[in-house]
Amino acid sequence: MFTSRTRFGAITALALTTAMLATGCASADDAAESTPSAEASSGATPTAGEVDADSTADPEVPVVLVTPTCEEMIGENVVDDFMSIGWTPKAETFYLGNIEVEDGVQCIWADYSGAQSDQLQKFGWAQIADEDAAAGQAALVQEGWVREEAPEGIYITENPETAFAPVDGYGVTYLFTDGIVILSDTKQGLLLIEWPKS
Repeated sequence: MFTSRTRFGAITALALTTAMLATGCASADDAAESTPSAEASSGATPTAGEVDADSTADPEVPVVLVTPTCEEMIGENVVDDFMSIGWTPKAETFYLGNIEVEDGVQCIWADYSGAQSDQLQKFGWAQIADEDAAAGQAALVQEGWVREEAPEGIYITENPETAFAPVDGYGVTYLFTDGIVILSDTKQGLLLIEWPKS
């Protein structure tokens, strides 16, 4: 019988492999189709995750992104994999430790059709001001979380000695980049978050 982490590891590995294959198989036709026509560019409405040009004209005005739904936050293939085993998402308030972050969402994917289980996966995404990010990081580190700097940003992760079933030494992990913080219940799980869409 699979444990919750073993089963998640298998799901995550499958999802990551599927996502990489989908990305690697893009053809020249796909690239050509993605080039906007004059007609489309003249009156197109920004889609979710895009920013209206007027909001970026002034460098003093912060860029505001649309908060994703649980299905938008992760790749379509990952959503399909989760749903194929009966998992659905439940949206909750995004928390940075005990601090509520208004411009974000935390999603818990699990099978809610039967008895409560510890088999679940957590993803989160939020916009955050630099000063709030710094304060949140400091508060978590004070509580015993571990801070790691990397080229892609700053990781704040549970102390591996107290984390519940860490994967490769990482339990719940936040990744801070410019104005954004993402969350998963493992560092590996952060790779499945694809918002904003490129």
